[in-house]
Amino acid sequence: MYIVIFLIILAALVLVHEFGHFYAAKKAGVRVDEFGLGFPPRIWGKQVGETLYSINAIPFGGFVKIFGENPDAAAIAGAYGPRSFVGQPKWIQVIILSAGVIMNILFAWILFSIAYMSGMATNVSEYNNKYIHDSHVIVLDVLPNSAAEKGGLMDGDILISYRAGGATTTVASPATIQGVTRNSGGKPITFEVDRAGKKSFATIVPQKAASGNHSIGISMDMVGKANLPVHLAFWEGAKLTGRLFINIFAGLYGLVHDALLGRADISQLSGPVGIARLVGDASKLGVAYLMSFTAFISLNLAVLNLIPFPALDGGRILFVAIEAIRRKAMNPKITNAVNAIGFGLLILFMLFITYKDVMKIWG
Repeated sequence: MYIVIFLIILAALVLVHEFGHFYAAKKAGVRVDEFGLGFPPRIWGKQVGETLYSINAIPFGGFVKIFGENPDAAAIAGAYGPRSFVGQPKWIQVIILSAGVIMNILFAWILFSIAYMSGMATNVSEYNNKYIHDSHVIVLDVLPNSAAEKGGLMDGDILISYRAGGATTTVASPATIQGVTRNSGGKPITFEVDRAGKKSFATIVPQKAASGNHSIGISMDMVGKANLPVHLAFWEGAKLTGRLFINIFAGLYGLVHDALLGRADISQLSGPVGIARLVGDASKLGVAYLMSFTAFISLNLAVLNLIPFPALDGGRILFVAIEAIRRKAMNPKITNAVNAIGFGLLILFMLFITYKDVMKIWG
């Protein structure tokens, strides 16, 4: 079932991205020859006006064939006329090329906003407290070699109660935990935790810090399910979209930087198979989680397409920028060859990541 959900999500993300290019090109008066879901060979197609709408056999992707986007010598010479992509001013070309990324960001914002309205997990603050229910304290991070790690606490554990000095107390907030550990005197504290729906206990001996206080070495937050009104949902959705976009961009920059130094760890990267499994996990948690995960994938797609690599939107924008600086069109044979090579390398990389995903399942 989750395979079907994954294919629906993939189709939606591709349609959103390619619709951005399609809409921007149409608004600029550029002819669009084909709007395709998936990659050829073609399974079905219907001509509507000047555009062919098609469904193709390879489901991982899609495309918009814009007149003159992959130019030949005739296009460069102006023989294609004002309705071609290359016949447009450079700034319009950049808008058309970046419209897919913009649509993916807007799509993520909308999904996050709807999720906030329908019960997405979020941190509790004075700003949104009256709209939050089922709130609890969750462990965000356990420091290596800390008292918490030695006692068996893990990231994602929900802290229900603690027993110290012979009394059991319900965990009301992160401040509750901070207070009891700070004043524990190094005596053991037993926590009741909820880990993926299963109750367990962890006994932890707080360690004395340099400040003289005791701690167990975790970071926590108060989270709950949000049912925000429309205006707050879109505001919180915008903030989350912006934060995640920056974090994904920074993470990708770090990965590329490490790759250039020969120390990149690609074991955590996921291809279609890995993402399909994650979609299945998210769908089990509910619609709000599934929408949030789809929004996260959409932002990843936006960031990836901004990479200045041939065949990606970022690479094509780079070529437009080079032409603007040179005030001269690039040789179409070189441009098309570089984009074709880039596309081939991307397909090979996707196949490699898919192979790694399959090995993780069968291993």
